[in-house]
Amino acid sequence: MAAIREANPGAEITWVINPEWTMLLRGNPDVDHVHIFPRGEFRGLSAPHSLLPWWKKTKALRPDVAFDFQGLLRSALIGRVSGAREFWGMSDGREGSRLLYHRVAKVDRRAHAVERYLKLAESFGAPINQPVRFPLPTGDALPRFDAYPPFVLLHPFARGARKSLSNFVIENLCRALAPVRVVLVGRTTRRITPSDNCVNLANQTSLLQLIWLIRAARFTINVDSGPMHIAAAISPRLISIHTWSDPRRVGPYNSDAWIWKNGQLLQVRDLPNAGHLKKGRAFAPGDVAQVVELVRETWEKRDRPILTKAVAD
Repeated sequence: MAAIREANPGAEITWVINPEWTMLLRGNPDVDHVHIFPRGEFRGLSAPHSLLPWWKKTKALRPDVAFDFQGLLRSALIGRVSGAREFWGMSDGREGSRLLYHRVAKVDRRAHAVERYLKLAESFGAPINQPVRFPLPTGDALPRFDAYPPFVLLHPFARGARKSLSNFVIENLCRALAPVRVVLVGRTTRRITPSDNCVNLANQTSLLQLIWLIRAARFTINVDSGPMHIAAAISPRLISIHTWSDPRRVGPYNSDAWIWKNGQLLQVRDLPNAGHLKKGRAFAPGDVAQVVELVRETWEKRDRPILTKAVAD
C-alpha cells in the first residue's frame, strides 16, 4: 500500500479491513478511508440482516482499481462487489479467487509473502524502493509500566499448531536471562509460573500497547506470529523462532533480524544459502542457551561505550 501511494500521490486510497485491525492504520498518512469488513457479524441467524447494509455500502465504493493482497475467495468477492473497474490479484490466489480478477500479477508462490505482495504493487506500476517502508503507529504506553530498567520482550504464543513455546521452555528462558528483566506478552489460556525477573503481561495488552513495548524493548524473542512481523518492521533486534514453518517464506522481512530453525541461529540475510529449511523440530530446553547468548551479545554491544580519538591537524 505504501508503494502504491508513493507511485500515486494524488490517489484516494481506501483499505478494507477487519475492525480489530483498524488500530494498525492509526495516523497512517497513506490511507484516506477505512471500509470495515465486520466478519464476526456475518454469522448465525442475524447474518442476512447485517450483510445486506454492508453489501450496499461496499457496492457504492466503485473504485477505479481494487487490489486483493489476501488471495482468498472472500477477499476476491469483496473486490468484485466493490464494482472496481479493474481488479488486480496474484497468480497464487487460492479457493478460486483468480477467476474473479481482471488482471493477474505473476508471483513466485515460494517467495517471501512480502515479496509476493510487492510484486503485485510493482505489476501495477509502483516502483519498489529499498528499504521497504512499513508505516506503523507509535503505540500506546502501558499505565504503571516503566521502560526502565531495560528489558527483553518475550512473545511465545501463536495460534498455529506447534508454533508456541512450552511452559517449561518459557520458564527456562526467563531464568536463563536473569538478572535481565523479561516482559512476557501474548494471548494464552495457559497458566505460566514466571521467575522473579519476569513481568507477566500475558492477556493484558492491546495491539497498540504491544507495539509500544516492541519499540521500547532492548530485544524481542518471538515465535512465528503476527506480532513477530510487526517487530520485524520496527527493529532488527529480534529472534524469530520457527518450528515447522519456512522462514524464507514467512519469516521476518528484515535482513538484520535473526531466526532460529532446527537448532540453528541465522541472520535473515544468510537464509538463501541455508539449505533445506522446510522440515523442522520443536524448540527444546536445550536450545535456550544459544538464544540467551545471542541476546546477551547484542545487549553488550549496545552498552559498549563509543571511544573517539581526536585527530590534530
